[in-house]
Amino acid sequence: MTDSAQPDHFDRRMLEVLICPKTHAGLEYDADAQELISRNAGLAYPIRDGIPVLLIDEARVLPD
Repeated sequence: MTDSAQPDHFDRRMLEVLICPKTHAGLEYDADAQELISRNAGLAYPIRDGIPVLLIDEARVLPD
């Protein structure tokens, strides 16, 4: 992919099968932030180039 290319967009159908690796609960998609949100864990997992990074160490802690 070149620098001028648009990153791939996240396929919302993936939400049907993706779960939080910490709580095993469902995830919400935040299109503006390009993150998958786990309300139960209080974490936001990044989506990079259309690929969810479901690693707890890579997740951002959500504010209370």
